[in-house]
Order: sequence, then structure tokens, then C-alpha cells
Amino acid sequence: MASEWLLIETFGGHRRREPTLLAVGSSPRNMVPLRTILGRGPYLNDVLALVSRVVGSGESIRTTTTDGRRQMIGEPLRTFGGRVHGVWVWVDKLDQTPPRRDLAGAFHQNLTTLISSRSDDLLDVYGVAPENRVHVHSLAEQFGRLGTNTDEARALAMLVKSEPGVEHQATWTVTRDDGIRRAVNFACRCVAEDTPSGRREVVVRGITHDIGPAEAVPAAPPVVPVLLAQQVVAAEQTPGRWRAIVDLRTMRLLKWLDDAVPGIAWRMDSAFPPGIHRQDLAAAARMRDALDSSGRVEAVLRFRTTDGGWMRLVAIANLMLLDQYTTAALVTLSIPVDA
Repeated sequence: MASEWLLIETFGGHRRREPTLLAVGSSPRNMVPLRTILGRGPYLNDVLALVSRVVGSGESIRTTTTDGRRQMIGEPLRTFGGRVHGVWVWVDKLDQTPPRRDLAGAFHQNLTTLISSRSDDLLDVYGVAPENRVHVHSLAEQFGRLGTNTDEARALAMLVKSEPGVEHQATWTVTRDDGIRRAVNFACRCVAEDTPSGRREVVVRGITHDIGPAEAVPAAPPVVPVLLAQQVVAAEQTPGRWRAIVDLRTMRLLKWLDDAVPGIAWRMDSAFPPGIHRQDLAAAARMRDALDSSGRVEAVLRFRTTDGGWMRLVAIANLMLLDQYTTAALVTLSIPVDA
């Protein structure tokens, strides 16, 4: 067996319970069964047992194989909440020293509550200074530093569908806080979870793996990414107009295509919670319902601002396809002419 670290996911879920392989060293693998790499060697069961122990303890473990001929190291990738989403495993001769591991971190996205979290390991991947770290955020905030690839529509469709068992793996680009661009391979799976109160929620369990400089990885997207494979048919960015992709089911923001509207509350750490004025909720619901038949609707809605007030904005919504079966709304916001 090659003396490289193996990155193994432990997302679980009703379709796949046995861990799969995400990477050998810095080379991604497409969530393949461990047997594909280890099946012909004598240590598959030892590795599976080590992974189980690391998941159970949440701690690093150093041990030997059953025959005593190899050393094994297991390093957990924990979420901000403490759950183990993956394990780095290294197996080699007793007198060998393990090579340096890549940076990788875990993320957790609750598609029921629309709250996401990221581990300190993931913030290391992003190059975030300790004093600037925010671990819990809204789903829409996760795209800020990401350069997505042509599969972005499929990734957004996964969030909209919220279907347990759905998986996604891709190579995107991260622009770190220090300006350095890195290629990252991420993998995730939707899983149904029961809360202590008995409510069932759908979450995405995932891992992001730094696989090298963006310019050196052919699969990494270019500096200017293709926006949803050119499914966005609106005009180029225009001053005074702000475009966003919105989940029609929940009427929640999925992603800003441009900078956010100045002064609008949309982040989780806003002093006042984001939202549409309660007197305008019926108009927003009518817009959503009318999109199925008209494909384009318009209304003036009041949105909460960061100081707790309300901002009147013209909202023009166009129906857009994320995939063959999943739709969302491309919403363009602007200041009313009478404002």
C-alpha cells in the first residue's frame, strides 16, 4: 500500500453506511468503497476498525495492525458541533514517519433550519484569522469566497430538494482571506436526522479538502466562474440592481449573484433577523405561486434592514431551472423610482 494519507468519509445515511474513500493523498477519489483500494491487501478490516474507533471516541488514535507489522494512525475531522465527518488514516511500516497531511475541514448544513456551521479546520482551509472566525452562519453566506464550477446548479438543486441520500462531490476554488486561491475538493451527503424533540430534519454532512494551488489543478474553475452553466439569463451586473437566487419552497435566500443590497439584513449575525415585512408576506407568496404559470412576476416588498427598519425594493422574479426537476427564482432587486 502506498504510504499516503487516506481521507475517508463517515457521513452515514440510509443508503450508505460503510465509509467511502474521498482521497489518496492529494488525489481525490469519487466516494469509492474502501475495498477498491484496500480489498486485495490484508488491512481492510484493520482500517475499518480504526475508523470506527476514531468515530466513536472523536479522538486521534495510534495503534498497530492485527499482525503487528504496520503502524496505523487515525485523525478525526470533526464538525463545529463535534460530530466526526471523516477520518484521515495512515498505514505503513513501524519505522516510517507519516508525511504531512493536507488541510481539510468539516461542514454541516441544516436544510430544515437553513443554518450551516464550519469547523476550525475548515476555517484554516479558508485562511481565516482566529479573531475573524464565525462558525455558524446562514446557507447563503457559504458562497462568498467560493469560485464554483459548472456543477453549481446541481449543488443548489441538492439544497432545494433536501432529499436524504443525495450526494455531491466536486472541485471548486476558494479565495482565502489572504488572497491566495486554492483548489478544494468537497464531498457531501444529505442525511435525515431525528432531533431530541422528535422532529426530523434533513442535514448535509460534508468535508472540504485543500488539494493544491488553484492554477495547478486542471479541475479547478477559472477566475471568472460560469454562473450556473449560463442558466442565468438576466443582464450583466448593473449598478442599482442586485440579483439573488431564492428557494421557492421556503422563500429563503440561497445565493447572491452580485453584492448584497447595501443595508439589507441577510447574515445570521445581523442585529435584526432577515425577513420580509409581515404585511408583504401575502404578496411574496402570490409572486411565488404565479411564477409557475407566468415565469416572471413583479412586486414592491419591504425588507428588513441592518438597523431594524424596512427598505422598499422592487422585486422582479424569473423562474429558473436548476436541473430537469428543480426550479428556483432568480430575483432582481432595485430601488423604486418614487423612493
